Amino acid sequence: MSYLRIFLLLSVFCCGSAMADIWKWVDADGKTHFVDTSTAIFTWVEEGKIFYSDRPDHEDAVAVQLIWVSKGQLEEEENVASDSDDGEFPGETPAQRIEREEAEAYYCKRATEIYDSYENAPRLYRTNDDGEREYLSEKEAKATMGETKTKMDELCK
Repeated sequence: MSYLRIFLLLSVFCCGSAMADIWKWVDADGKTHFVDTSTAIFTWVEEGKIFYSDRPDHEDAVAVQLIWVSKGQLEEEENVASDSDDGEFPGETPAQRIEREEAEAYYCKRATEIYDSYENAPRLYRTNDDGEREYLSEKEAKATMGETKTKMDELCK
C-alpha cells in the first residue's frame, strides 16, 4: 500500500468530528437545549408534565422554534453555553452581535404586537382561500393564543 493511501486512510479515521450546524431551543421551563439537527421537535404538557418528541404525537403538540447558533460541534457549544451567559456567540464579531441583537429586538417587538392584537381582538379568525373570514372555535383560539404567547416568550427572553 502506498504512503498516499495510508495517509488518506489515517486522515479519514483520525479526523475529529465534522462541523455541523448547531441549533438551540428553549423548553417550557426556560432551559436552553442544543441540537445538531434541524429536525422538528414537538412539545406538549399533559398532567403537569412536559413531553418532547420528533413527531407531533399529541393533539396539543406544538413545534419548538429552533434558532441557528453556529457551525461547529455540539459538545463545544454546550460547553460554551455552560461557561458563559453573556449573550455572545463563538466567533461573532461586534458588528454581527449588534446586527443579531437588533434582529432579536425586532422579532420580539413584532411577536408582542401580534400577541397584543390577538388578546384585544373580539374574536380570532383566519382567512380562507376565498378571502373570507373563518372564525376560530374557542379551543382553536385558546391554542393559537398559547402558541403565540410561547413564541413571544421565546423571542423576548
